[in-house]
Amino acid sequence: MKKPYLVLLLFAFIGTCFSNENTDDMLPSSIIGNAGPLQGEAVNYFTSNKLTQGYLAIPEGPGPHPSVILIHEWNGLAQRVKETADSLAKEGYIALAADLYSGRVGHNREENMQLVQETLAQPDILIANLNAAVQMLKERDDSNGKVATIGWCYGGGVALSFAMGGEHHDGTAIFYGRLLDDPERLKHVDHGFYGTFARNDQGIPVEDVEQFVKTLNAAGISNDIHIYDAVSHGFWLHVDRNPKINLSPAIDAWIRLKSFLKSNLSI
Repeated sequence: MKKPYLVLLLFAFIGTCFSNENTDDMLPSSIIGNAGPLQGEAVNYFTSNKLTQGYLAIPEGPGPHPSVILIHEWNGLAQRVKETADSLAKEGYIALAADLYSGRVGHNREENMQLVQETLAQPDILIANLNAAVQMLKERDDSNGKVATIGWCYGGGVALSFAMGGEHHDGTAIFYGRLLDDPERLKHVDHGFYGTFARNDQGIPVEDVEQFVKTLNAAGISNDIHIYDAVSHGFWLHVDRNPKINLSPAIDAWIRLKSFLKSNLSI
C-alpha cells in the first residue's frame, strides 16, 4: 500500500473521531469547539428564583429517557456547557444544564471568583436549585426516573456536595472538582461516582485524588476515578485548547463517562 493512501486513511479516521456523535471512539463536537447551533431551549426550573435560566436539551423519540444535570464551571452557564447538553441529548439523555448564578456569567477571573464565593456561601440555595432540577426531570412524561449529575471544576465540587445533601439521584460525575477525605460524610450516599482528573492540575494535587478514592472505598461507594497524564485543568470540556495533548485522554474519559451513565441510569 502506498504511503499517500495511508495518510488519507489516517485523516479519514481522525475526521470520524470529530464528526460522528454516536461512535464510541470519538468526542462530542461540543468539547472540541465544533458544535452547530443550539438545539435546546431556556427553562426556568427553579421557580423560587425567576432569574434562573437553565438550558434543556431533549433526545429524539418518546422515551422513557434517563436524565443528566450539567453543573457549569466557575464562569457560569456559558455556551460550551449548553452545547455539551445538546451532545448528551444526542446520546439519549434528557440534559438540563443548571444555572447556579441566577442568569449571570462571569467574563474574567475577578467576576468568576465573586460568583463562586457568593454562591458557595449559600449552600442551601445551591442544593434547593439542584433539588428543583431533579424534581423537574423525574416528573417529565418522557423520563425513566433516573438522574445523574455531571460537574466541571466549580460544578464538580457542587456535584459532590449535592451527592451528600441533595434529593436522591443515581450517579455523580466529577471533572476536576474539589474533593473531600472523610468517609463519614459519604456513608449515606447510595450511588456510584465517576471522576476525571489531570496530573498537571495546579489546584487539585494527585495526592488529593488518590485520597478521595480511598475515601470512596472506605465508604463502600463504587467508583471509576482516573488521573490522566500530560493534561491540565479543564482539558476535557475544552479539548480545542490543546488538541494534540487533550484528544486521546478526552476520548478515553468520554468512553468511560458513557459507560458510567449507561450502567447507573438504565432501568
